[in-house]
Amino acid sequence: MKKLDVITIGRAGVDLYGAQVGGRLEDMGSFEKYIGGSPTNIACGSARLGLKTALISRVGDEHMGRFILEQLAREGVSTQGVKIDPERLTALVILGIRDDTQFPLIFYRENCADMALSEDDIDEAFIASARAVVVTGTHLSNTRTEAAVLKALTLARKHGLRTALDIDYRPNLWGVAGHGDGESRFVESAKVTARLKTSLHLFDLIVGTEEEFYIAGGSTDTLDALRAVRAVSGATLVCKRGPLGAVAFEAAIPASLEDGQTGQGFPIEVFNVLGAGDGFFSGLLRGWMTGEDWPISLKFANACGAFAVSRHGCTPAYPSFEELQFFLKRGVVRPDLRNDPDLEQMHWSTTRRTRVDGDWSTMRVFAFDHRVQLEQMTGYTLQKGAAFKELCLEAALRVQAGNPGYGILCDNRIGRSALHRASGSGLWIGRPAEWPGSRPLTLEPELGLDCGTLSEWAREDVVKVLCFCHPDDDAATLAEQETTVKRLFQAARRNRLEFLLEIIPSKVGAIDDHTAATLIEQFYAAGVYPDWWKLEPMKTAAGWANAIDAIEARDRHTRGIVVLGLDAPEAELSASFDVAARFDLVKGFAVGRTIFGDVARQWFAGDVTDADAVEEMAKRYARLCSIWDAARTKAREQAA
Repeated sequence: MKKLDVITIGRAGVDLYGAQVGGRLEDMGSFEKYIGGSPTNIACGSARLGLKTALISRVGDEHMGRFILEQLAREGVSTQGVKIDPERLTALVILGIRDDTQFPLIFYRENCADMALSEDDIDEAFIASARAVVVTGTHLSNTRTEAAVLKALTLARKHGLRTALDIDYRPNLWGVAGHGDGESRFVESAKVTARLKTSLHLFDLIVGTEEEFYIAGGSTDTLDALRAVRAVSGATLVCKRGPLGAVAFEAAIPASLEDGQTGQGFPIEVFNVLGAGDGFFSGLLRGWMTGEDWPISLKFANACGAFAVSRHGCTPAYPSFEELQFFLKRGVVRPDLRNDPDLEQMHWSTTRRTRVDGDWSTMRVFAFDHRVQLEQMTGYTLQKGAAFKELCLEAALRVQAGNPGYGILCDNRIGRSALHRASGSGLWIGRPAEWPGSRPLTLEPELGLDCGTLSEWAREDVVKVLCFCHPDDDAATLAEQETTVKRLFQAARRNRLEFLLEIIPSKVGAIDDHTAATLIEQFYAAGVYPDWWKLEPMKTAAGWANAIDAIEARDRHTRGIVVLGLDAPEAELSASFDVAARFDLVKGFAVGRTIFGDVARQWFAGDVTDADAVEEMAKRYARLCSIWDAARTKAREQAA
C-alpha cells in the first residue's frame, strides 16, 4: 500500500565522463555529461528495474541542479525529497577510463549542495510513504549530513521500513586522502571505522566490497572485518568480490567466504568499473524488495554490475528490467556487452524515455523542414526563408499552448534560428539530414563525410532522413541507399540521438499493400532500427497492417509511425487519417505544405503580413490536429 518502494539518501552530482578511452584525464578533449552520486545512481538503476524510487538530497539553484532534477524525472525517480539550495553549487565529478585497472576521477565537492543536507530536509510523512530507505557512506562523514541520515533511519524504524547501507567508502570524501586520489578505494582510518560502527546497528542490509568491509570492521582480513561488523549489526551482509561475484551472510560469519550464499556470475570484459557497485546494488534491491531469495537477488545484482562494467558512464549503463530478463534468458554472447548489437538495441529501446522529455503517444507534427520548395518560390532569400520559418514556429507554439503531443520538423540550413528557439519549448523536434530530392540518397554536406557534426546537435533533436526507394530498385541503388542510411543511423546512435526514417516509394514506382512492408523489412535486414517511421498515407487497412506487422516482428519497442502529407488537400488527408488511426502504432501525422504552402507563396510575394501568416497557419495546423484527434477517437470507439 506504500507509495514508494525505496528512498535513497545522499550524493547528487553531475558526472563529466571523458569521452576518450585509454588516456590520462590531462589529455581528455571532450566529456559526456551524466547524473551521478551513488544514491542517485541507485535510485535510477532501481527505477529502471521497476521499483518506485525517490531521492533525498540537495542540488544547486543553477543549470546543473536543474539537469539533475529533469533527468531524475525522465528516469521515473520522485524528486519530492530533493531540495534546491540557493547558496551552494551542485557537485561535479570528472572521470576517465585509462585502462581496465585505472579509472581516474576528481571530486569537486567543496561546500557543495548535497553536503548541506540537514535534519530539516527529512520529512516524516515522506519517509513513511516508502518501504525501504537506502543510505550511502559519504553522508556519514559530516556531522550535519550524518544527523539527517540518522533522523531518516530513526523514522524508518518507527514506521517499519527496511534499511540498507552501501558503505561506498571514498577516502578523500572522508578527508583521509587528497583531491588527486579520487580513484583510491581504501585507506586505513581508525576514526572512520569508529564513526561507521556507531550506526551499523540501524541497518537490515549492509553492502560493500572487501575493502569497504575493511574500513567498516577495522581489519584488513575480510573474515575478521565481517565478524567485527556482525558483532554490532544483525544485518544481512553482502560482500562484493569483483570478478569472484558476491556472497551474502544472514547469520554468523562462517570459516570461509565460500560458505556464504552466492548467485550466478557473468564472465564479461572489464571496461569501466566506475558505478558498477551502484548497478549491483540496484539489482540487489530489485530482488530484495520483490521477495526473491539471496541467490536470485545476487544473480540480478551480478548481472546489473556486469552491464555497468561493460559500458560507458554509470546511470546510462544500467539495464531496464526487460533488458535484464532478456540477458538472463539468453546469456553472454560476447564479453564486451556494449558491442553486442542485440543487447544494445534492447538497451536503447527500453531506456529511451530517459533521453528526452515528453509524452509522444500522440504526434501532431508541423513539418516545415522543406528547403527546395521554399527556395523555388518567387521572392525567396535566405534571410526571408529564415524569417518565414520563425513564423511557422510561432504558429506551432500557438497551437501547442504548452500541451504534450505536438512537434515540428525544421532544418538547420534555412531554419536555424527557429530550430534553436524551439529547443526547450516542449515540442518534439525532428531535423532533416538528407539533401533534398536526392536519389540515390545524399546527406546534407554540413553533416560531414563521417556525420561528425551530429555531435553538435541538441540531444532532443531527432535525426530525420527521407529516402526515395522502392522494392524494385536495382541492386546497386538498393545497396548504396542502405549504406548511407545505415551510416547515418549508426552515427545517430553514437551521439545518442533518436532516428526517424521516412520512405516514399510512390515517387519511384507503382505501390500496393505490400510495398511499404517490403521496404521496412529490407532496412531492418540491413541493421537499421529506426525509433520512428514516417510513411506515406495508405488507402487500405491491409497496407497499414502489413507495414505494422513488418515493424513489430523486428522491433516491438519502436516509438511509432507518423503519416506524411505530400501536399495533399485537407479532405484527402482526413480520409487517410480515418484509415491510419485504426492502428495504435500510428501515433499521428507530420504534415507541412498542406499547412504552409499557400501561405508561404503569399508571404514571400508580400501579400500577407507576418501576423496574418501566423494566424492562417495556426488555423490550418489546429484543424489538422482536430481531424486526427477525431479520427483516433472514432477508431477507438468502434474498436470498443
